[in-house]
Amino acid sequence: MNTILSLSLFPSLGLIIPMGGGWGLWLVLVVPTIILGLWAQHRVMSTYRKYSQIRSRGGITGAEAASAVMRKAGITDVDIVEIAGQLSDHYDPIHKRLALSSANYRGTSLAALGVSAHEAGHAIQHKVGYKALNLRMSLIPITTMASQVLPIVLIASFFLPFLAANMIGLKIAVVCYLVLTVFQLITLPVEFDASARARKELVGLGIIGQDEAVGVVRTLNAAGWTYVAAFISSLANLLYLFLLSRDR
Repeated sequence: MNTILSLSLFPSLGLIIPMGGGWGLWLVLVVPTIILGLWAQHRVMSTYRKYSQIRSRGGITGAEAASAVMRKAGITDVDIVEIAGQLSDHYDPIHKRLALSSANYRGTSLAALGVSAHEAGHAIQHKVGYKALNLRMSLIPITTMASQVLPIVLIASFFLPFLAANMIGLKIAVVCYLVLTVFQLITLPVEFDASARARKELVGLGIIGQDEAVGVVRTLNAAGWTYVAAFISSLANLLYLFLLSRDR
């Protein structure tokens, strides 16, 4: 976890494994979220690949689109930079830097425009003081701590008998997953609002036509499912650990 707002945030898969006699709960609560997460990742990648092949009629690049969207919002102090990786695009509110992967920075496809405008949407949220974004940023320190402590506690519980006997590890894990779940819940409106801003500005600025907006919306909706899957996964793991702790 960090201060970066990224379109490539995928849910963690299968961090929780069956503990003690919790196989039934694990199969009911956790396994379906693993499947959902894998499906969400497949969908976003396949949709992105599809619309990466469809060039926009306007022919401007993702970097140019992001610049135009931010310029309309009166944002002139955010740097747009090119970075390596696929769907590694993100907006860094601390350093006011909008980073786009090469395919989106230089690309003129509907997917490139959608992703780039989405990240510009985060910059707009930052400028106008979007409440969900501010809340998400305020939770980053405690969320970072929880994400670092959680795997240590879970692994330690298998090797330190007093942790398992007193359920100390489970209780700490429940608190950690509660923090992560709240963070993922707040992430949902932040991401969906950025996508809505992206579509509105791309059409409003004439960067894409109404008919081209379909490809942009489908790309961003597919990405949105990764955030939904992340929340459901965190919630399911939280419920699994909570119910397991009550049974002991």
